[in-house]
Amino acid sequence: MSVPSVGGERVARAIRSAGSGPALVAYVTAGFPSKGALAGLLGACAARAEVLEVGVPFSDPMADGATIQRSSRAALAQGVTLEWILGELAGLTPGLSAPVVLMSYLNPLLNLPGGLGGLGARCAAAGVSAVIVPDLPLEEHAPVRASLSAAGVGLVQLVSPVSAPGRVARAVRVSDGFTYAVTMTGVTGGRAGLGGEVLGYLAGVREAARGVGGAPVVAGFGIRGADQVRALAGVVDGVIVASALVEELERGGDVGALLAGLRGAGV
Repeated sequence: MSVPSVGGERVARAIRSAGSGPALVAYVTAGFPSKGALAGLLGACAARAEVLEVGVPFSDPMADGATIQRSSRAALAQGVTLEWILGELAGLTPGLSAPVVLMSYLNPLLNLPGGLGGLGARCAAAGVSAVIVPDLPLEEHAPVRASLSAAGVGLVQLVSPVSAPGRVARAVRVSDGFTYAVTMTGVTGGRAGLGGEVLGYLAGVREAARGVGGAPVVAGFGIRGADQVRALAGVVDGVIVASALVEELERGGDVGALLAGLRGAGV
């Protein structure tokens, strides 16, 4: 397996620190519900979650459902850019108790001044520990990984229920921070069905990762309730809470209370 980066190892340690239940990875779309809300939102989530995932709004988010798309449109309408996000994170991450993982589609990364060559240094300067690029194929990850790893930043790989065993094996060998195990095909937002087939797939990804001394395995897409968190205890190392958090913000609700409810499920 590949040697983990400093940032990736920080994320992995945070996930493994959760104890008996899955770690919580809390997702926020940068700039939603407003630019000024980012600092308080990250602080509130860091008090309840082991890892923070900050989404870069994008006009064509192919993996995101209606909820995340709405938040992205709202953020883009306020002029939120990757450049702005990195600048904000540089001032915020030193005060956060949880590591930050940046989630961005490839296009914003390519359009960042300096391109891929400067990506790793920019992320490191912003205090980003790892990056998720959902539309970056495993076979084409090398240039992005090289830039990030040179700056001590991890690159998270994704697998899905339709990933062949050989592809899962390759992904868990190179994933840095955690392996993102998508719970279902399609886009984010729907409630994941966690039947025996899905749980078996997730357990298989975790077994593959552990077999090579790989990063923790985190389940994402459709994690909305305490019952799902209970079902995933002992199956994966962490869960990503995304659309449910964004919807709580749309309602003007308390994301800390939502995360606390999931924490009460034995996390």
